[in-house]
Amino acid sequence: MEGSQLFVGIDVSKACLDVAVRPTGQRWSFPNDEGGCAALADKLKSLGPALVVLEATGGMQVLLTAVLAEAALPAAVVNPKQVRDFARATGKLAKTDRIDAQVLAHFAEAVRPEPRPLPDAQTQALKARLARRRQLVSMLTMEKNRTLGALPRSLRSELQAHIHWLEEALKESDDELGRMLRDSPLWREKEALLRSVPGIGPTVSLTLVAQLPELGTLDSKKIAALVGVAPFNRDSGTLRGRRTVWGGRAPVRAALYMAALVATRYNPVIRAFYTRLCKAGKAKKAALTACMRKLLIILNAMLKHQSPWRVSSSFVP
Repeated sequence: MEGSQLFVGIDVSKACLDVAVRPTGQRWSFPNDEGGCAALADKLKSLGPALVVLEATGGMQVLLTAVLAEAALPAAVVNPKQVRDFARATGKLAKTDRIDAQVLAHFAEAVRPEPRPLPDAQTQALKARLARRRQLVSMLTMEKNRTLGALPRSLRSELQAHIHWLEEALKESDDELGRMLRDSPLWREKEALLRSVPGIGPTVSLTLVAQLPELGTLDSKKIAALVGVAPFNRDSGTLRGRRTVWGGRAPVRAALYMAALVATRYNPVIRAFYTRLCKAGKAKKAALTACMRKLLIILNAMLKHQSPWRVSSSFVP
């Protein structure tokens, strides 16, 4: 069997890596530790597969993904929901680790998702730091909301102390984010380009740098679909359904939403676009989603051409 015809699916669990190969039907199992990942990578290198697919499983796939990348194997980490929908469509309703590996191999062969390089160690560290910042902000909001109720004085004092601790932790997190950015010339350059756009603040630019490394490398349709702001058709026969957006990277989409919200007031291009859509009868939520997509396309073009923001630039669609 030619190597270019082999497709590998790997189901990752905390303790085990279940592997299936199509179309040969080969199956293996390895422990999910450094030795097991290395042994699996060696096995796959001898096969020379066209594509290796595994799911994003809450961080359990990170070690294996890093080992596959180091071995220069073409690997793609995919959305579990997309694979589950594929399994249902192909009649695979049962779910075990062994079946999941076979479904992933079939998904690799039929869909052929594009392999993407693993983010470097600095990008992974920045991504983890941003995730921690979001957790701190969420906890801070919940604790502040709790102080609005009728509480005993002792409990209120306890809440205030915790709020103060969270505020200090959030400040330290922001300081660390700034330090990480200053230590990387590449990130400084990217952030400077992104921050030149009215509506893009420090949190949004950091999120884009860490969570969307593909920004500036894909075309406008692919980057919009990757983030989850590309409208999908819902038509059948003569019926034209509402276009909807779904999927994508939730943290990036949330940051982009806030940026678009600010841009509808302070960015002349986005403000004019938003006003025109609203006057044409577009619902405000739909118009804001369109602004998110337009802003993302502008940012993508800016990084692609390494050009700062200018209203008259050719990359402003």
